[in-house]
Amino acid sequence: MRGPLIAEFVGTFFLVFAGCGAIVVDSQTHAITHVGVSLVFGLVIAVLIYAVGHISGAHFSPAVTLGFWALGEFPANRVTWYVSIQFIGAGAASAVLLALFGRSGNLGVTEPLGTPIASVTLEALMTFLLVFVIFGSAVHGKAIKSFAGIAIGGTIALDALFGGPISGASMNPARSLGPALVTGMWTNQWIYVVGPLVGSLLAVGAYKMMISKSTN
Repeated sequence: MRGPLIAEFVGTFFLVFAGCGAIVVDSQTHAITHVGVSLVFGLVIAVLIYAVGHISGAHFSPAVTLGFWALGEFPANRVTWYVSIQFIGAGAASAVLLALFGRSGNLGVTEPLGTPIASVTLEALMTFLLVFVIFGSAVHGKAIKSFAGIAIGGTIALDALFGGPISGASMNPARSLGPALVTGMWTNQWIYVVGPLVGSLLAVGAYKMMISKSTN
């Protein structure tokens, strides 16, 4: 299992390094903008899916790993290994960003704008959409899997474009808790654990209902 764990580490590392790095650079230069940051998150996921999706499944997120397990597409004995290496990758990327840029942009720490309830609901809904698209584009037997990276990366960019200004559009506990660990900024981080995990499980339920109806 060494290969998949290396793939998950590299993938989660560069997700956080590129995505949160874009936030850090924009805080210094104002050259990337919110739209640019959203596109960086979507693009880095798309290229990483094509790079290592065939090796590890390209989860890069505890919420996605939980979803695959709940769907019966991922063995239970690998869940802890995947989730652990995802957190390690996110933390390592945040540490590198700190070494390069200091605490600029708070290293991309996700923070809610407005009420926590609004943000946790957004995170659940955005993660629902992401996981639902993952299942539909990369798992379903009739899916055109060669386009999965584009569909999934596009979904992340879309979610970030509309949800980012309110919740940070994390959809990923590792992406949020990595920078939080390095900066020590833990306020409201529960949002980025509860929201994505709930959204992922809801997507599993909806996907199962959809495919069961389509086969009847």
